[in-house]
Amino acid sequence: MARLFTAIACTTRRAVLTTLAVAALALPALPAQARGPEKIADVAEQVIDAVVNISTSQAAFAETRPGGPGGPGARPQLPPGSPFEEFFEEFFKNRRGQGDTPAPNRPPRRVNSLGSGFVIDASGIVVTNNHVIAEADEITVIFTDGRRLKAEVLGKDQKTDLAVLRVKSDKPLKAVKFADSDKVRLGEWVIAIGNPFSLGGTVTAGIVSARNRDINSGPYDNYIQTDASINRGNSGGPLFNMDGEVVGVNTAIISPSGGSIGIGFAVPSKTAMPVIDQLRNFGETRRGWLGVKIQQVTDEIAESLNVKPARGALIAGVDDKGPAKPAGIEAGDVVVKFDGKDIKEMRDLPRIVADTPVGKDVPVVIIRKGKEQTKTVKLGRLEDGEKPVPASTKSEPTPEKSVVQRTLGLQLSDMTDALREKYKIKDSVKGVVITEVDAASVAADKRLTAGSVLVAIEQEQITNAADVGTRVEALKKAGKKTALLLVATSAGDMLFVALPIN
Repeated sequence: MARLFTAIACTTRRAVLTTLAVAALALPALPAQARGPEKIADVAEQVIDAVVNISTSQAAFAETRPGGPGGPGARPQLPPGSPFEEFFEEFFKNRRGQGDTPAPNRPPRRVNSLGSGFVIDASGIVVTNNHVIAEADEITVIFTDGRRLKAEVLGKDQKTDLAVLRVKSDKPLKAVKFADSDKVRLGEWVIAIGNPFSLGGTVTAGIVSARNRDINSGPYDNYIQTDASINRGNSGGPLFNMDGEVVGVNTAIISPSGGSIGIGFAVPSKTAMPVIDQLRNFGETRRGWLGVKIQQVTDEIAESLNVKPARGALIAGVDDKGPAKPAGIEAGDVVVKFDGKDIKEMRDLPRIVADTPVGKDVPVVIIRKGKEQTKTVKLGRLEDGEKPVPASTKSEPTPEKSVVQRTLGLQLSDMTDALREKYKIKDSVKGVVITEVDAASVAADKRLTAGSVLVAIEQEQITNAADVGTRVEALKKAGKKTALLLVATSAGDMLFVALPIN
């Protein structure tokens, strides 16, 4: 029986092979372009000497407990709510020893890591990712001919995850140029070269899968997505077009296992170039600053503000010392154009503002109460606006009364000193306190919580709880379907929320 089974199996295998052979003969040969452009080898040969390995070394203390921060298997966390929270991994963030706690009587040990980079100037200017070199004590750039040169950091930027290094070479280095990433098309072939898993000079190819990807890693997300194989160690390496020009800096992957699954992200050259120039020339970034807090214009908010179609960036708050305030921009305004550029959605505004020269007088088109207006803003510098300002210790006396109003799924109370203390509400926050949220209401779905403060309804200030019901009834009579609320957290962060009136 065993022999019979083997013979049948062999016969079946021959039949399958014969069938496959016939099928193969019947299929037409694939065109060369379908197999990938033959130019890949020429491009790789042309640029590979400009791609370098980045070796870093830092002191780290031994871990005091297994599985601690930075231990085996540790992964960085994205901001809460990111769609990539489970899978997104920034390379080298789980370097062994990172974040370790000093153990008694244990000397620090040296921890080495490897990444990628590329030369953009023959004099020795190298670009890589900030997270590759962020905590390094020593940085060494390794070239394809085996040379190892010590590097100094000219500047680094956490927001775009870019860093610029300089090495001193006794001979000119091979350098590559940037191309305009806005001209990259979906489906276009690209080449990634880098140092994955310490395997230097690795060339992979793929296509541009998407553009302008937001992965919630920073305020200026507009990544190029590619299926070119990118792995740990490719961080900071270049993404080339088929002309051998850099269109992106490989930065991140989505991966449940740590290896490539064909979803990688690169900082586009259009974003990288101005940052690199600033880091190279000034050692720091000099971004434009408007001095506002913004949020997305949802369909409900657009209806409440009479913005048709829904577009732009909603101003949720204005910095008292920022450029927007003296220009007359207010909370509730919707920015639809900045310096002649359309703002189609919220995340367009931070990128455009950041790329605009500091000190420039910029026309800003807003929609206020359904009508367009143009304001002129003298743009400030973001880095100045981010400097901490001493908190004011002055506070206005608050009357100790407690008028309670229940509406829109919210229980509201006049502000009192007791409520400020209970919910740790800053003195600068004025309005009516939300003391309870109906769990079955839309307000709960919008994540409103007790301790938040209702500041305004339909852009009109609220001073006491009794006014809220009156305002809501007036909106009903006017035929409004939603009420637009301006809500402040206890820390003072503002947020517009549209709630159905009925």
